[in-house]
Amino acid sequence: MSRQQRLGQHFLSDPRLLSKIVDALDPTPEDVVVEIGAGKGSLTEQLLARGLRVIAIEKDRRLAGELGTRKAERGTQRLTIVHGDALQLDWHALVDTGSAVPRSDFRVPRFKIVGNIPYAITSPLIDKALTPPLPERIVFLVQREVAERLAARPGSRDYGALSVGVQATCQVEQLFRVKPGAFHPAPKVASALVRLTPRQEPLVSAEQLGAFRAFVTACFTRRRKQLRNVVMAATGRPAAAVLAGLERLGLDPAARPETLRPEAFARLLRWRG
Repeated sequence: MSRQQRLGQHFLSDPRLLSKIVDALDPTPEDVVVEIGAGKGSLTEQLLARGLRVIAIEKDRRLAGELGTRKAERGTQRLTIVHGDALQLDWHALVDTGSAVPRSDFRVPRFKIVGNIPYAITSPLIDKALTPPLPERIVFLVQREVAERLAARPGSRDYGALSVGVQATCQVEQLFRVKPGAFHPAPKVASALVRLTPRQEPLVSAEQLGAFRAFVTACFTRRRKQLRNVVMAATGRPAAAVLAGLERLGLDPAARPETLRPEAFARLLRWRG
């Protein structure tokens, strides 16, 4: 197995697709962009061509070194290259101290995140990207099935705990699909570009987010059971208390968890206390 395969790297080089990925960021010249998995630098070049300041994270030492060589050759001050594991690094600290970032009165300047994400670590990378303080926008190229789950609507086959957990924090858009043949080496699955735009008023606070996700996950383990039974199991409360609580919240005790909007789960969490 090659090193590329071990790291889950599938490189995208089509300038048209790369330009559409940058467009999805709604870029402005003042933007600071954290690029996850810079690889061979194809997307990095597109970001720099738009006049953006870029902090490029790359786990592969050889690829990070090649990016460094190209940076030295072109002499740009708008690019900071970081060799390391994106899951282990403190992205906010990089934004705060990176040489590509102008001085700011704030500890963490406003920033955006973009990346062609390895399929095996998509969920933890999304969790990390949604760790406060939140970026202005997150644009990830992910496995198509994951994109469909992220953007799924209540009652659909793909709607689940991941959908609710992310949509409680962000507006989710699935923008377009990318066929396997666009990558080298070609993956075995199709991909899709998703854009996450943090809500100005999240449904749950940062302090509640862990409890919210755990509660939603517990509910979706019984996704086809009636809501009253699901809430009783998830909260340990007796039937009478649960029925009274659902009535106050205006929720149908016979509904299924897979039909509830994220707002309903947030109200249930607050009721649970």
